Amino acid sequence: MIVVPDDFPSVFEGSEGHERAKRLGPVRVFTERGADQEAELIRRIGDATSAINIRAHARFSEGVFQACPKLKMVSVWGTGTDNLDLNAAGMRGVTICNTPGVNAFAVAEHALTLMLAVARRVVTTDAEMRKGRWPRELMTQCVGKTLGVFGMGAIGGRLATIARGIGMNVLGWSALGDEGRIRKTGARPASKEEILAQADVVSLHVRLSTETRNFLGRKELALMKPTAIIVNTGRGALVDREALLAALRDRKIMGAGLDVFHQEPLAADDPILALPNVVVSPHNAGQTPEVIRDGLIAAVANIENYLQGKPSNLVVSPGR
Repeated sequence: MIVVPDDFPSVFEGSEGHERAKRLGPVRVFTERGADQEAELIRRIGDATSAINIRAHARFSEGVFQACPKLKMVSVWGTGTDNLDLNAAGMRGVTICNTPGVNAFAVAEHALTLMLAVARRVVTTDAEMRKGRWPRELMTQCVGKTLGVFGMGAIGGRLATIARGIGMNVLGWSALGDEGRIRKTGARPASKEEILAQADVVSLHVRLSTETRNFLGRKELALMKPTAIIVNTGRGALVDREALLAALRDRKIMGAGLDVFHQEPLAADDPILALPNVVVSPHNAGQTPEVIRDGLIAAVANIENYLQGKPSNLVVSPGR
């Protein structure tokens, strides 16, 4: 039995991936909200042996793995696995796979879009003109400026390539210290402190973990130029929320382009929405028809490979 406990908003039901999953056996899909509650997630998983995790609001905690002993494999649609207790999965003999790289082009394009929207004041200028005004504020030109990319995986590497294509200098930082991978994109390897001090734009593409939570805090933000822009399409918790709000309010940095937040959906009264130097989007950087199609198929392919004894895209592999 394969279960999709968190298909809300629904993308899986009726998709090509869904049809492919049916060929592997019974498939149960839940398209209503509720998987963000542990008891409900446990109920939905039930006696399934495999699960496809669609949304990060479904948290596969130690309690979930303990209550679902028949669950032996979870395939994540996407790259992030911060909503899964990986240690508990390994202890309970559960294999975890993800679908890295599928959304790389789409997310990199979105990161570039957020960067340009902030730099060119697109949102505020549009709003002013709709009120009958003719704003003439100076904007930021990106050619010749420096982009600092934290995380040089598929998304970060693609953004580095695009940014160089519009004339930016790129500094790269890899959590694995893989300087060769950085150089392949045409970027120059640099330390965290060097990037923060030199970059005109900082873009975050590192995986959220205990080590990277609050990757940018008050100390790090203080190192940045007052004309710098932060772009975050990774996870909201990579940046200290209060430190970011203070830096933006006090103009310690110029602005931010954010696709991810500490609480999602973002509350209507969230103070980030009151800041004119912030451009926001609803965690939809990878939401294109191509990404959805290819990612869901890849998530099902992980289960196919697992059942054939050849697991792919492993994050946790018990016994290895």
